[in-house]
Amino acid sequence: MSKVMIHPAAYENLRQAIDRVFELFPIPMRNRNVLIKPNVLRASEAREGIVTHPAVLRAVVEKVQTLKPASLVVGDNPGLFGYGDNEECFRITGLMEAAGGHYQNIGNDSVKMDFNPEFMPAVSVSKMAMDADIIISLPKFKTHGLTVISGAIKNSYGLLPGAQKAKLHKAAGNAERFHELLVDVFRLRVPDLFIVDAIVGMEGNGPASPDLREIGLILASDNAVAVDAVIATMMGCDPARLRFLRKAKEAGLGDYDIGSIDVVGELKKLSGFKLPPLSGEATLGNEAMQQMIHTRTLLRPQVDADLCTSCETCIDVCAVSALSMSDELPRVDADTCISCFCCQEMCPTKAITLK
Repeated sequence: MSKVMIHPAAYENLRQAIDRVFELFPIPMRNRNVLIKPNVLRASEAREGIVTHPAVLRAVVEKVQTLKPASLVVGDNPGLFGYGDNEECFRITGLMEAAGGHYQNIGNDSVKMDFNPEFMPAVSVSKMAMDADIIISLPKFKTHGLTVISGAIKNSYGLLPGAQKAKLHKAAGNAERFHELLVDVFRLRVPDLFIVDAIVGMEGNGPASPDLREIGLILASDNAVAVDAVIATMMGCDPARLRFLRKAKEAGLGDYDIGSIDVVGELKKLSGFKLPPLSGEATLGNEAMQQMIHTRTLLRPQVDADLCTSCETCIDVCAVSALSMSDELPRVDADTCISCFCCQEMCPTKAITLK
């Protein structure tokens, strides 16, 4: 039986809640490599409630430090509006400072992995995630216009660098297939612990809605399906109606039946919580959003000849060998490129732009 913790908390005082997480879900971390992955959708201020709050990240970092890991990295690959701006997103949100010197740009290096050919035959995944012994995922308690909730499973979408996320959105084509795709991404590297920032949540048409909700809780689990089921239930949504949870259960990743979950704390439905349409039409029917996704899929790296030193770093880091030298400049094969943009992240002279 999976366990989910529900614990009162405030941003000003998180110690008791975070200590309780690690009591209920003890994971040996001494001499192991740990990655902490917050939800960093885009550059925004903490008060907007769009990203994992810096106070939550800071509290988790401080706790993990006491457990003596061999290494500790904090990182994420931002969403649609933040491609190629990982460091700027962390700086503006306050998460760079909250990382306590442990931030690293996990978009700098990636590994190619086989994927579901119905969507894409291969994807590029941040190498630091695949190399980590332990991943701690810090989702935000939010709604999402396409998946209804943006919780533990959805947070793993950020392990994919660059605009391949937009390419997958487009390849899915409809909400049901995107739900299934999310689980395929999640299974590439299932995190070990999930700590959800539900102190201030988001309702309405997330994941960047102005409709914030004071909730005052930290949720935690070592099972993503269970904690997402609790999030859905609190929002007033039957977890069984969410295709990504049904697929995750079919894949043996956990059970969304609340009766099968050991809830430590008080599980209460939030009165009058505003949900987006369950069909995904809030995103699929939004012409401007669909055009933005399409435009992002067309982005490709281009080289500024005045800045390029022909060091070939971009060629070395390309997971799919889409770059090669021509006339002393790197050139991209647009058909081979999977839009992970590791080349742009790694370029030492910032000679690569996205066009």
